[in-house]
Formats: sequence, structure tokens, C-alpha cells
Amino acid sequence: MAPSVASRRQILSGDEAVALAAHDAGVQFGTGYPGTPSTEILESFEALGGHAQWAPNEKVALEVGIGASFAGARALVTMKHVGLNVAADPLFTVAYTGVRGALVIVSADDPGLASSQNEQDNRRFAVAAGVPMFEPADSQESYDFTLRAIEVSERWSTPVLLRMTTRVCHSKTIVRTPGYPAPPAAPVEFVRDIPSHVMIPAYARPAHRRLRAKLAEMAKWNDAEGPTVVFEGGTDIGIVTSGIAFQHVREACPGASVFKPGMTYPLPLVRMLEFADSVHLCLAIEEGDPYLVEQARNAGIAIEDKPEAFRFGELTVSRVRRIVEGDLSPEPKPLPGKPPSLCPGCPHRTVFTALRHLDCIVSGDIGCYSLGVLPPFEAMDALVCMGASIGVGLGMRHVLPPEQARRVVSVIGDSTFVHSGLTGLAEMIYNPPPTGHVLLILDNGTTAMTGMQEHPGTGRTLDHHKTGKLVFEDVARAMGIRRVHVMDPTLNPDAFEELVKSCLDSGELCLVIARRDCLLATASIRQYEKCNEQQSN
Repeated sequence: MAPSVASRRQILSGDEAVALAAHDAGVQFGTGYPGTPSTEILESFEALGGHAQWAPNEKVALEVGIGASFAGARALVTMKHVGLNVAADPLFTVAYTGVRGALVIVSADDPGLASSQNEQDNRRFAVAAGVPMFEPADSQESYDFTLRAIEVSERWSTPVLLRMTTRVCHSKTIVRTPGYPAPPAAPVEFVRDIPSHVMIPAYARPAHRRLRAKLAEMAKWNDAEGPTVVFEGGTDIGIVTSGIAFQHVREACPGASVFKPGMTYPLPLVRMLEFADSVHLCLAIEEGDPYLVEQARNAGIAIEDKPEAFRFGELTVSRVRRIVEGDLSPEPKPLPGKPPSLCPGCPHRTVFTALRHLDCIVSGDIGCYSLGVLPPFEAMDALVCMGASIGVGLGMRHVLPPEQARRVVSVIGDSTFVHSGLTGLAEMIYNPPPTGHVLLILDNGTTAMTGMQEHPGTGRTLDHHKTGKLVFEDVARAMGIRRVHVMDPTLNPDAFEELVKSCLDSGELCLVIARRDCLLATASIRQYEKCNEQQSN
């Protein structure tokens, strides 16, 4: 039996509210990969006493969560929107297998690219994978919909996507938790179910039919009982909206009728049709893609879309007013802010200074070292996604003229290397370019950009306790890299630059690990290590 939920009133961010709901519902296991704006969910869950851990990447996190769910435990898996790309392989198949314990997958989307390389709309994943989806509009709904997701997951034995966005994740609003017991959890035990959990074609074909049947049942339930809110106003215009856009709509158009589904896949299309028929003009206002519009039109509902210009970036109250008024005049340009930059004294500064002096062609990666692309360094020529620096660099090496190929360097951070650089290293060894290749791992001892989280290369768990450690130089040597160098670039910048130059000139496969703790994390790292040493003694 899950713990009883005491009635209380708190001010929480959306991330904190999800964590609290998971705790109150007796979620036994939380895992994920840190990525803004989702990071604080697991950190908050762990602070509440939940079992939480960081995974090497999102695919592994979801696979571990699936295993926990197959065993009957309630599991929470968190990631930012691009992380779901990494986890897509198990996502699509777990929709077929179904689950035993609830499996809630948080996708924290980033409209406006506050800290991301794209602003993809992950509502598309729910439809493509056949996974039900909830979209909270504030912290209260983040709490409530997490509980709803757990109920739906266990009622239909399905994973559930909780799609959040930056403003919902990080904005703080009042959360009232009711005084009722959380839904009871089933015992955690292994129950053999080969036809459900082993997706060979013979079992996957009927599983796909079961999935579609469940989605049809959930659609009927959502129409009859789902968390849809309708605000009755004037009949001239009715607005269909969801998520954070709802907050802007209510402020911008207080007199309009509003239809807000909380479960946005499968949508309550019968109720939406009734709503559309009750107003003269039905308009969808949503951030990102025209998801609601397409779903409604596919069901034969007459609905208008926002102009294309408003597909980009976050919506605001003023932008919603412009949509409703049909104002297509150029939007005022935002005031320029202070551009981001590498911290004073950051060890990455030495690295990018050397790469600039050597006129390297730099294939970069995701992390705070991405700022090496900005002045005064301007020492990065490609950046695609987590772990891509190695593969992209190798591709350049394979096809460029030799005099240019010898200048190509791949740069990746320590956490990113663990996340998805290991397979790139395997590719580097398996298909070496004729000119060799140079890989730089910038090891600052933490996942710095998302808030100093641990990873397998630090040798510490989410709560900073000692655990197994992935030693990059040992791994590289074991995989077949002969030239492996470890150096603190700040101790002798000239010697570091000379080391990189010698590697470039060698024509061999080389790994250079530039190891120096992040200045912002140094004091904490020393404290963690001291505490772990004392506990060991």
C-alpha cells in the first residue's frame, strides 16, 4: 500500500510537483539523464526519500525503467525533449509490450530553445509510438497529472508520456495535495509473461492490435472522464489550447470560451467537436507544431490554426492577443541580452585557445564547452547532438583533402562521452580514417551545464556516494587506442598546445583527456570525496 497523502498547500515548481506526486504515489524507482528543464525532478524525488539514479543516457534510463515496471514496480523516467530521441527505440516497443507497474516517462520540451539545439514538439512521439499523453499547464496539474498518469498506466498496462515545457517545469505555483490515500501499488514480484514481454514477430503482431484496442478504450474514457476543462464564455470565438498556452489564453482572452484537454493523446475528440459546434469560430492556440489542429481536422472538426510566424519560440500573452486579433505585423525584436560565455578561469578556455592557434577544424558536442564557438575563441565548426562530435569528425576526416583532414579534431565532454561517445570511439577504431584522428575529452568532473550532476565517470551516484567509476583512459586503451594522453591543460598551456599538435601530426588515432575539475564544482567535489573517504574508513 502506498503512503497516505496528507492535505497540504505548497509553492512548487512543476518539476518539484512531479517529484512530490511520484513520492506520494509510492513510486519505487526513478531514473533519467540530466537535461534542462527536467533535471530537478529526480533531484527533488531523491530529496524526498525516493530511490533515484542518473543513467548514462536516456535510452538506458528507459530500459532500466521498463525492467522495474516489468517486475511490478512503479517507475518514473525523466529527460528533456531531445533525450526522447535517444530513448525512442525502447519507447516504441514498450508500447507493444505494455507494463505491469506504472511507467511514467517525462519529456520536458524546450520551446524557444532556452538551452537546447532544437525546439522539437514531442507530442508527435505520443502519436507515433501509440502512448497516451498528459500535458500539465501549471504545478498543480503537474502533481495531479502525474497521479493520473500512474492510474492510466496501470489501468491499461501502458507507458504514459507526461509532456511538460520549460515554463511549466520551472515556474512556481501553488500546489494543494488532497487528503486521500495514493493509489495502492501492487507487490513487486516477477510474473512470467512471455507473449507480452518478448517482442519477436509472432508476439509483436497481436501486441500491436492490443495496443490499438487499448488506445480506442482510452479515447472513450478521455471523452467521458478525462481531465478536460471547458470555460464557457462568448460564442463568437472558442479557443482550444493545452499546456502553458492555456495560461496565456486565459489572460489574453478572458471572455472567450476555452476548451483545455489535460490528456492530449488520445484526445477527447467527441467533446472537442461539441465545443467547436457551440462557437462561431474555433481557434487552436498551442506552442510549437499544429498538433491539436491536425488531430482535430483529421476527425472532421472545423478549427483554425495560428499563423506560421507563431510556430516558433514560446507564446506569451501579447503574442496570443496578436494571434486572436490577426495581427501579422512584424513582432518587435527582443532586447539583446548578455551573451553566454565560458567562466573566467574555465579549463576549456585553454583548450579552445590552443585549437584556435592550431587552426583546427573542430567537431563539437553538447555541453558548456559548446560556448567555444563564441568570441573570442570561435573554435567550433559543427555541433549536432549528444555524442555526434566523434562521428561527424570522422566523416570529415574520411572525405576532406589530406591537408584539411589532418586539422580535424573531435571535442566532447566527460558526461557526453559516457552518454553517447563510446560508440563513436568504437567507430573510430573500427573504421579509422587514413589520416588518423584526434579526440579530445574535456573532463571537468561533472555534468556542468545542467547543474553539476554526477555521471559514471565521476565514480559517484546521484546523491554523491561512492560507486563504480568509468576511467576513460583505461577504456580507450582496452578498446585499442595506443596514443592516450591525460593532461591538465591549465598547468602548462603551451605544452598542451604542443601535445595536440603532435597528435595531429602523427597521423594516428589519438585520445587527449584534458582533465581539470570545473571551478564551480571543485569545492563540492572535494567535500563529496572527503565524506566518502570517511565513510570508507
